[in-house]
Amino acid sequence: MNTTTNPNQALWEKGDFTRIAESMRSSGEALAKSLGIAPGTRVLDLGCGDGTTALPAARLGADVLGVDIARNLVEAGRRRAQESGLANCTFQAGDAGNLQGLADQSFDLVVSIFGAMFASRPVEVAKEMVRVTRPGGRIVMGNWIPNDPTLVAQILKTCSAYSPPPPEGFVSPMTWGVEEHVVERFAAAGVARGRISFARDTYTFSYPRPPAQFVALFREFYGPTMNAFEAAAKTGRAAELGRRLEELFEAENRSPSPGATHIPATFLRVSVAA
Repeated sequence: MNTTTNPNQALWEKGDFTRIAESMRSSGEALAKSLGIAPGTRVLDLGCGDGTTALPAARLGADVLGVDIARNLVEAGRRRAQESGLANCTFQAGDAGNLQGLADQSFDLVVSIFGAMFASRPVEVAKEMVRVTRPGGRIVMGNWIPNDPTLVAQILKTCSAYSPPPPEGFVSPMTWGVEEHVVERFAAAGVARGRISFARDTYTFSYPRPPAQFVALFREFYGPTMNAFEAAAKTGRAAELGRRLEELFEAENRSPSPGATHIPATFLRVSVAA
């Protein structure tokens, strides 16, 4: 499929999200274990990145397909699966709102952890997730929550204050963290409210260096933060943005070690019974 003009693709191919994903591995493994995956379960991981959820699911015996709009992350996922000897974990490029080539009702579990929430056309995303899930299967999403006081929501909120306004018609990915919006989108896909459940959950970022160095990683490799710094530099506010992010990371750090970073972040866990 042709995704070359998609601005979302440009955002996530910018920098190198694998450098951030390395801080997410432990929580990715824990989350995969919480999904109740049995050997042979057919899993689709949407917005899979380089496999933070996909590889642990495959290690549990699932047959996993990871789909991401960023071609560099798809290639990174393929390398990680190959290096781990996981022939049951494959990756391909694709748009969560247009999963052409994937058959109806072909997956037991569709999972998207901080992935599909960033795709454009959220109603189409919900419809596609429902379409490819078999009857009796499940959809599980992890979505950041707008205005949540913990790390990621505050990173995105802070960066937005230094970035140009979004284009007309833009729908914030953070709306996937609002229960009413989630219900509306799955209702448009034919899912009754009673088949959707919500829970608050925690994802932890672990980095073996101090918070200021973790901020530097986001500045250099995380697309949304990179864009914010570029915009801030044009108005002479890049240093101010850096200070604000360092203050945030320091305040949220829970590591008992002074030279390390351990930051929990709250997210909305969405479960849909197909």
